Order: sequence, then C-alpha cells, then structure tokens
Amino acid sequence: MDWRERAECLRVDPDLFFPISNSGPTLRQIDEAKAVCRRPVVERCLDWAVRTGQAEGIWGGMTDGERRAAQGRRTLSAQP
Repeated sequence: MDWRERAECLRVDPDLFFPISNSGPTLRQIDEAKAVCRRPVVERCLDWAVRTGQAEGIWGGMTDGERRAAQGRRTLSAQP
C-alpha cells in the first residue's frame, strides 16, 4: 500500500491545506491542517513535498514558508 493511501488528508476537504494567508483567522485553518498531518505518514509526505518542490499548501505538517526555512537550514548545515 502506498503511503498516500494511508494519509488522513484523503478524508478532509483539500481546501483546508491551502490557506490564503498566514495571519489572522487563517492561523486556525493552518493549525487544523497541521493536526491532520500529524497522523501516520507525515514524514513521507514532507519528504515527497520537498523532493517534488511543492511551493504552496500544507504538506507534511509544514507551511510552504516552514519548508523553505527547513531547506535553508539543511543547506547551511551541509556547507563546509
């Protein structure tokens, strides 16, 4: 079985994972999406999102900005 078939997000409205901002009432939407992401496949989802360059939405429990920041930290730590 593919990891995507076990993802809890399959049972939730996809719009939840694509908030229109990062402030105000939308913060509750982001928190709700991240709560769904905490289920069994979060690491695989995040890995897939980073590898495929997902620029928008909540993937693997992270916003696009959080994924970019994490990637930046990994890049910096890999430099000599």
